Amino acid sequence: MFTTSKKPNSVVGLDIETGSIAATEIRGNGSGAVARTAISPLNPGVINEGEVQDPDALSEALRAHFAKHRLGKTVRLGIANQRVVVRTLQLPLIEDDEELDTAIRFRAQDEIPMPLEQAVLDHYVVSRGTGPEGERQMEVVAVAARRDMVASLLGAMRKAGLRPIGIDLSAFGMIRALDGQPVPEGEQALTTLYCYLGDITNLAVARASDCLFARVAPFGIESIATRLAERESMPLEEAREWLLDIGLEEPIEDFEDEPGPAAPAREVLEEGASKLVDELRVSLEYYSAQEGVPPIERVIVCGPGSTVSGLPERIQAGLGLGIEARTPSALEHLDEEDAARLTVSYGLALGEES
Repeated sequence: MFTTSKKPNSVVGLDIETGSIAATEIRGNGSGAVARTAISPLNPGVINEGEVQDPDALSEALRAHFAKHRLGKTVRLGIANQRVVVRTLQLPLIEDDEELDTAIRFRAQDEIPMPLEQAVLDHYVVSRGTGPEGERQMEVVAVAARRDMVASLLGAMRKAGLRPIGIDLSAFGMIRALDGQPVPEGEQALTTLYCYLGDITNLAVARASDCLFARVAPFGIESIATRLAERESMPLEEAREWLLDIGLEEPIEDFEDEPGPAAPAREVLEEGASKLVDELRVSLEYYSAQEGVPPIERVIVCGPGSTVSGLPERIQAGLGLGIEARTPSALEHLDEEDAARLTVSYGLALGEES
C-alpha cells in the first residue's frame, strides 16, 4: 500500500499473527534468495484478528525477535484483518493519473464500506481492453485500510527500532510467494483462490499475479485450537500440537493407546473443518456476486492449516474444486510446518520485485 523507492541490501518480510511472529529476510538483489528465517511465539493479548491490542508489548516482542535472530531492520509488513477492503472496479478507460485517482475515489464512496477520510486508499490497474459493446474500459483493484489500524502497526515497528519501507496486504504476499507470475502472451491465466489457513483465514482470488478479490475471515486454525484448549483445560500450544498430530486422515482408533485428548481433538477438528468450509463458501459467493469477475478454476491452500493431514482434502470435498497445498520453492529446505508459516512473510519480502 506504500513503498519507498530506494532498494536496500536486504528486506525482511514481517507477518504478525495472534500467536506468532514470522520473518523472512531476502537479499535485495532481485534474486529472491532467502538469507534468514525466524518464527517466535507471541503472548496472548498482543494481537487479535490482525489488529494491535497492546502496542508496547508488540514493540518489545519485535525488538527481541529481530535481535535474537540477527535480522535486518529494513522491513515490509503485511496486514490482514477485517478493516481492510479490496474491490475490483470496472471503469471507462482513463489515461490521466489524476483523473483516474478522482474516478476511483468517487466510485469507492459507494463500493468501500468505510469513510474514505479515515482510510488509506490505494489502487492498481489490472487490465485495459474493450467492453462487450466496443467501448474502451479498464479493470482496477482498489484497496482501502483504516488509517488508525495502519498507524498503530507502524508505531509499534518504529518503537522497536525497525525501518518500515512498505506496507502490503498479506494476501498480495501470499500470491507472490506461491508463484503467481504473469502469463505469457497468448496463454490463458487460471483464476485461482489462494487460501492461507492460519490464526485467521486469509483469502485472495487472483488471475495470474493480479489480485481481483481479498477477504479475511476471523475463524481459523487458532479458533479451533482455542476451542480444544478451553474444552480440555490445556495450554494453547499443546492444543495446536494435538490438532497437527491427530489430523483428519487416520482412523481415530489408531490413537486409542496414546495418552491425551485424541477423541476430543478429532471432534473439535471435524467441527472446525466444517465451519471453515462454510466460511469459504460465503467468501466465494461474495466474490461471485461482483460485477464481471471470472469463475474460480482451482484452489491453492497454504499456511499452518495446510499441514493438518486431511484438512485440504476436506476443503476440496466441501467446495467441489481442485485443490493443492503448496509452499514456496525457496522454503523447501525448511521443516514443512515452518515453511508453511513463513509463506506470507517470504512473499512480503519479495515486494514489487516479483
